[in-house]
Amino acid sequence: MDVSELHSRFEAMRAASRAQADTPLLLRRERLLRLQKLLQDNEARLCASVQADFGQRSARVTTLTELLPLHSQLRQALGALRRWAAPRPEATPWHFWPARAWVQAMPLGVVGVIAPWNYPLLLSLGPLVSALAAGNRVIIKPSEYTPETMHLLAELVPSYFADDEVGLLAGDAGASAELASLPLDHLLFTGSAATGRKVALAAANQLVPTTLELGGKSPCLLEQSCDIQDAARKIAHAKLLNAGQTCIAPDYVLLPRGSAAAFVEAYAQAVQHMYPQQQGNPDYTSVIHAAHASRVLGMLAQAEQAGAQVIRLQSGGAEVSQSRIGDGISRQLAPALVLGVSAQMQLMQEEIFGPVLPVLQYDDREEAIAAINQGEIPLALYWFGQDRRQGRDVAQRVRAAGMCMNDCLLQFAHGSLPFGGWGKSGWGALHGYHGFMRFSHAKPVLRQGTWSAAKWLYPPYGRRFDGLMRWLSRSFMR
Repeated sequence: MDVSELHSRFEAMRAASRAQADTPLLLRRERLLRLQKLLQDNEARLCASVQADFGQRSARVTTLTELLPLHSQLRQALGALRRWAAPRPEATPWHFWPARAWVQAMPLGVVGVIAPWNYPLLLSLGPLVSALAAGNRVIIKPSEYTPETMHLLAELVPSYFADDEVGLLAGDAGASAELASLPLDHLLFTGSAATGRKVALAAANQLVPTTLELGGKSPCLLEQSCDIQDAARKIAHAKLLNAGQTCIAPDYVLLPRGSAAAFVEAYAQAVQHMYPQQQGNPDYTSVIHAAHASRVLGMLAQAEQAGAQVIRLQSGGAEVSQSRIGDGISRQLAPALVLGVSAQMQLMQEEIFGPVLPVLQYDDREEAIAAINQGEIPLALYWFGQDRRQGRDVAQRVRAAGMCMNDCLLQFAHGSLPFGGWGKSGWGALHGYHGFMRFSHAKPVLRQGTWSAAKWLYPPYGRRFDGLMRWLSRSFMR
């Protein structure tokens, strides 16, 4: 659908959700199975659409980073749906006896999803898994920067879902703004902090609750005890997967002073092993469009002009300049390490979202911990070391929305862990039961027994009431 149909489709969805306050589990399950079938029937077409949008992104990368996680989320939801939706008993204080209480998860109603371009399938359809499991109706707005994927989903969704179940809104940023202005029951936005601020303001005008997944500068903290070869290999993989266009990609590295040379050598070896050449390599993803490639190259140039040392790990092709960015091959930017960066450089002011990794050194781990805590709260923190006590210390003391020890990205891939931001990196958590509850209302229910002591607290008040209140007060203060 396009913007001209949006309001009528939303009204139809809202009317249907009001007419059926709860959604039977069999219907929720059947909707999830239809989404599963959509993916199974159209895997090749979906991979091809993503490839066309990026200019160069292997179907293997799309399968690994998008389709497999979607199937995993679907399998988990289908297996756990009955347990997630079951009323959760709550202990009842003795002074309410014989009452019984529980929490009932109820569908919110109509949920909006504004998805980004970097993982156009996973971040459009992943929230759909949680929202459908919770019994909602959903309107998805994919990014206009991945038009082939957006139009393919707009073609496929109506073949598997009724108009009042799931809608796919095609269009530009104006369509996203229109969706954000609707009186939805919940709105999820994934993208930049600047756009997220606008989305949150638009939703606030309608008192629409939001979930924002925004990103930020996710650090890697390496201890003296870490295996630098192992850490560099894992960081290189996480950084260069999807050419660094991942909201939880490592954004900079903090190393003990004196270990930079060893890290640079190990990182370069890892890059050479995984991507012996970049340009023309189907395993190495292109930067999404020319403007974003120019932004990344501009950040590198600004850092170099300010005195930083830029180490370009170029192989198998000529270096790309800002004046020569056209097709997907030329947008396969060479990985780069940057040493000698300062806090004033653009590389350290903004999320990089590309295959460039600043390397900083610290003299004391307390200095490194303080440096991370003084910045905005990152979406991810990566810690490498062999001393588990130090790892637990960092987990307890460093502010980060999520953390992974001795690896990268896996905290997102773990389907039962909540994934979400904190502070400037967003708010609200998704995945598994946490995503199910994010798109549910936890409705408290109390059932009173035939006989209730509460009647002793009814007026008219007198000596019996005063005595009962004194007794209750003493009981509560014990």
